[in-house]
Amino acid sequence: MAAETLTIKTKDGSFSAYARGKGPAIIVIQEIFGINQVMRDICDDLAASGYRAICPDLFWRIKPGIELTDQTEEEWKQAFDLFGKFNPDKGVEDIAATIAHARDEGAEKVGAVGYCLGGLLAYLTACRTDCDASVGYYGVGIQDRLGEAGKITKPLLLHIAGQDKFVPKEAQDKVIATLKPNPLVALYQYPDRDHAFARVGGEHYHGDDADTANNRTMAFFKEHLG
Repeated sequence: MAAETLTIKTKDGSFSAYARGKGPAIIVIQEIFGINQVMRDICDDLAASGYRAICPDLFWRIKPGIELTDQTEEEWKQAFDLFGKFNPDKGVEDIAATIAHARDEGAEKVGAVGYCLGGLLAYLTACRTDCDASVGYYGVGIQDRLGEAGKITKPLLLHIAGQDKFVPKEAQDKVIATLKPNPLVALYQYPDRDHAFARVGGEHYHGDDADTANNRTMAFFKEHLG
């Protein structure tokens, strides 16, 4: 099935989303690089596995259509500038609108998976929306939002990189201590891995652990989305 460009409407505007596939929906939540080839490839892989993958442009309020790589210093600088300007609360509102769009399309179950910035947003999606199952990879800043952990009512899976240069060990420990007692939350640690170990082509990509994490993610979605 060919890729599509969707228009998602919110109460204060509209934005585009990359979409592909049919089946239970999974919202793919971007890193700080926008909807780039890495995000499109994740959507395509999910579509090949029998899901409707939708990746919303969460930077649209700053500048629509951002597409960066992690290969140059200039792009990293631009990505961090976007990260600094980004409002996570508005981002979650846009994810909620994307979930609603997927349900309007006919999806009975809707999941979400996010990476880096998207890992934080996946956690907040579990806290604030009706998403049926959420997955976060090496989320940045979750430790500052743990006051919302009590609002988690649907399954959440987090992949934690033990050597994450953006999430100190004490922050990881705080996240684990807070969330581990919740039976709805599954936590997997990768002690020797750095941030973005599952980003294909990235500096810290680790094939074996990326495969392990991705297999756990797919098993999680199969259990909770079908």
